[in-house]
Order: sequence, then structure tokens, then C-alpha cells
Amino acid sequence: MHAKGQGRNWPTIALARLQVVKAGMEESADDFIERAAPTRDRTARPYYSTSANGQVIAECHGNPAFEQTIVEADEIHADGMSLVLFTRWFCKQQLPERVATTDLVHAVAKRAEKTGTRFYFLGATPQVNDAAVAKMKELYPDLIFAGARNGYFTADQEDAVIEEVIKSGTDILWVGFGIPLEQQFVSRNIDKLKGVAVIKTCGGLFDFLAGRNKRAPQWMQDMGLEWLHRMLQEPRRLGKRYLLTNPLAIYALLQHRFFPKRAAAAKKLPRTKTRPNPKPYQMSQPK
Repeated sequence: MHAKGQGRNWPTIALARLQVVKAGMEESADDFIERAAPTRDRTARPYYSTSANGQVIAECHGNPAFEQTIVEADEIHADGMSLVLFTRWFCKQQLPERVATTDLVHAVAKRAEKTGTRFYFLGATPQVNDAAVAKMKELYPDLIFAGARNGYFTADQEDAVIEEVIKSGTDILWVGFGIPLEQQFVSRNIDKLKGVAVIKTCGGLFDFLAGRNKRAPQWMQDMGLEWLHRMLQEPRRLGKRYLLTNPLAIYALLQHRFFPKRAAAAKKLPRTKTRPNPKPYQMSQPK
């Protein structure tokens, strides 16, 4: 299969229920910039790019509503090294590399400095959002920010947030609410965001840019162990999550790879959510 969209026609690999694009870091960054060209059709629907890792695979297996918000995307990057390793060990075709959003943003920014492509950061607390923007401006002095806003707003304020993004004239909108909030937000609003070239969901990107979270050593990233590094940093918050989602993700990947008929039959049955969906808005201001 191939990813959807009017730009590059990426081939995909089926991983569990998802079609993950066979795209590398540099070509993905090139594609974002090409889609954001000034000559683009500004009445067109934005190109929606999201990402998958073990947690996303597990959530999709147990939560059909969340799965739908993922498969609505025009492309799904492999943000987890575990997915790349799985294709090397068990699939006829292999993913070329991990396309981590925490790295992709830098690859895109380097190009955006030269082309004038504009960014908008939406998400995180006001302090983290400000720090993330400041870090990017420090690293890329010629990068243009059309705007930025924290992720704390009510349902009644959402239309105003959308209007603010549109008026900014941004080319690429980075949405960092964490899953499933960011996918739900895009699903609700993508048709309202005409004029934006690319929407990229980016999870905890702003926390990493702001220095709140630290990346794992490169050897741990290469071995698919960045989840372990994060769990050791925040055991109370992430320990239970990874202990529950990692086995489920492995089960889902193996089931769809080696027992596709059984997996297809299971899809028709009611599934139990791995955890309840949180409220679709972050309703209160952070402390």
C-alpha cells in the first residue's frame, strides 16, 4: 500500500492495524517543506502526519475510537525503534529507519530557515511552550515562528484557538498534547484548518526542547530501549504504562504478522480499552 496525499507517494508496511510509511528522516523533512511551498493550494485540507510506537500500537489494539483517529492520518511515521527492529526481524520489507519527531523537527527546521517555512507550536504548559520556542530560535536564528500557544484551553475556547492558528498564516502546525488528545484535536478540526500545509502531532516534543525531559543515550535509542530510559526517569508516571502496553504491542504485532485471519476476526469483536480515554480538553490552567 501507499500513504495518502498529493505529495510524495510513500509505500507502507502493515504493522498491526496500521500502515506505517517507508520513509527516512531526510526525505520526510524534504516532503514537509515541499508541501509547505508558497505555491500550494491554500484552500486544500492540511496534510496530516502522525506517528506510531509501541504505546500507539497497544492503544489501537484495545481502543477502536483511538485507532480511527490514527488511520485518518495521511501518513504514519515509525517513532519507535521497536517497530523498525520488528520489520528487520519478522517482515519481508523493512522500515529504513526510525523517524522520531524529536529529531524530525530539527531536520525540518534546518530546511525551513532557507525556505521561510513558518512554524506554529501548539501544546504544553505556557512555560514549556515558551521555552521550546526559545530553544528553536536559539538553534535556528532564521526560523520563522508564525505563532505559539499553550495546550490549556476549554471546549468553548477551541474555535478561537483554531482561528488564531489560521490567522497566523503558519505553514506547519506542530500539535503536542500527547496521545490521544492530539489525535482527537486534529480529527475534530482538520477541515477547519485549511491554509495550513502540514499538521504534525508531536507528543512530548516541547518538553524535550524545553529541557524538561532528556533523550536516552544513542545506544539505547539504537536498541529500541528509549522507553526504558524514560521509565527510569519517571517510574511512577510511566512504569505501569510501559509494563501494560509493551506486552500488548508485541502481541498485536505478532498476531497481525503471523495470524492475520485470526486478527481480522478479532477486529469484529468488541474490544476492551487499555485505559479510559481522558477528557478531550485540558480544562484547568497548570500550576
